[in-house]
Amino acid sequence: MESGMALSLEDFLVRARVLKLYRHALRISRRAPPHARADLRQIIRQEMENNRNCNDKQRIRFLISDGIERVKHLDETLDMQGH
Repeated sequence: MESGMALSLEDFLVRARVLKLYRHALRISRRAPPHARADLRQIIRQEMENNRNCNDKQRIRFLISDGIERVKHLDETLDMQGH
């Protein structure tokens, strides 16, 4: 997206969902063991960067759903490990 270009309402809402997912993943990563946190944060960031320029709305919806499931799985794994 070029700077100065206005987002449609739908694009704005999708962007908000992506940012919410990213922040949630980073918050959960704080509970990881200290030796794994930096790597986990880097993986989360890289996943977002890999799909930064995706413009396919169906793919974006899939990526958000997949991301939510993966974050949920990470959260449950850390719970089971007592973190």
